[in-house]
Amino acid sequence: MLKIIPVDDGDDPYRAPDLGWDGEVGDLLINPITHADAPGDFRAEQGLATAVLIYLMTDRRVDASELRDGDENRGWIGDSFDMGPDEQPLGSRLWLLRRSAIYDGIEVKVEAYVREALQPLLSVKAVARIDVAVAVDRPGNKVSYQVSLYGRDGAKIYDNKFELLWDQINGVEYPLSG
Repeated sequence: MLKIIPVDDGDDPYRAPDLGWDGEVGDLLINPITHADAPGDFRAEQGLATAVLIYLMTDRRVDASELRDGDENRGWIGDSFDMGPDEQPLGSRLWLLRRSAIYDGIEVKVEAYVREALQPLLSVKAVARIDVAVAVDRPGNKVSYQVSLYGRDGAKIYDNKFELLWDQINGVEYPLSG
């Protein structure tokens, strides 16, 4: 039988492990063996950065009308039937761009998908503002986007740059697999 024991006020509450992203794959991060409190344990110090990775790098379920012929829907199946009135699906629709060409105006679509994916951070007031800057490099065949998040005091609390798949698939047989 499972016994649940309340945490004392003096103890740290449980925090979800941090995720790292190498441009292709996300993975749980581990503390170094020299860590003072939790050597070799899961690192849990970058909650906001981990949330951003989950929101952006998780494929969001989409309406069937958004799929191209031959595409299968992705994302958590529960988002299609088990959503509360104030919830939105988890993840981003950036995966829908994986088979498209770099067309005029793609930066507008990328920015919209990124903002949509990060909206829960605004909804729960984890951040006060989100800035997204998208850059298209047609000769280099890549699209990159910069995400900056700001706290209630106006200070920048997160800043990172990501690239879309076109730049990452050179020489990779299965670019979306881990």
